[in-house]
Amino acid sequence: MLGLTAFALVACQSTPETQPVAGSQPVTDPQPAPAVTPAPALSNSAVLDQTVAVVPAGKGVPARYAAFSGIWAGQLNGMYDGKLAVLTVSSGGQVTVSYAWGDLADNKSGVADGSGRIVGNTLKLGRLPNGADITATMPSPGTLNVTYALAGQTYAGTFARVSQ
Repeated sequence: MLGLTAFALVACQSTPETQPVAGSQPVTDPQPAPAVTPAPALSNSAVLDQTVAVVPAGKGVPARYAAFSGIWAGQLNGMYDGKLAVLTVSSGGQVTVSYAWGDLADNKSGVADGSGRIVGNTLKLGRLPNGADITATMPSPGTLNVTYALAGQTYAGTFARVSQ
């Protein structure tokens, strides 16, 4: 009988309440990490509009023209950022583009849309609204040698494709 009484006493006992440790916080569900916000672009960086969309070249576009399609980035004279987005390419070699530049001498950073034509391995744009003339020659796939002429000055550099 003593064993039964001991069992009954143990069964009736409740577990002692745990007391919080001073200074501790209750455990809660983990919260998602805050979204990482990209650092703002430097004022002298070339920044394309986020809505820029490259339209893949259609089936009727020769491969030598389609090779220009995409977003290209590089530096002119080793210090001035530039980005060339070749947005559309037609079967006849006509293109539409968006060109972004960082601070370039006295010309503050900006973006200009334009159009041009591919002849052989060279893309020649019509004069951009800021007065610049741009030529891009493709010496090998994935590389453009770009010249940018503005206000009597000519800048040159090599750009690489950064996205299709």
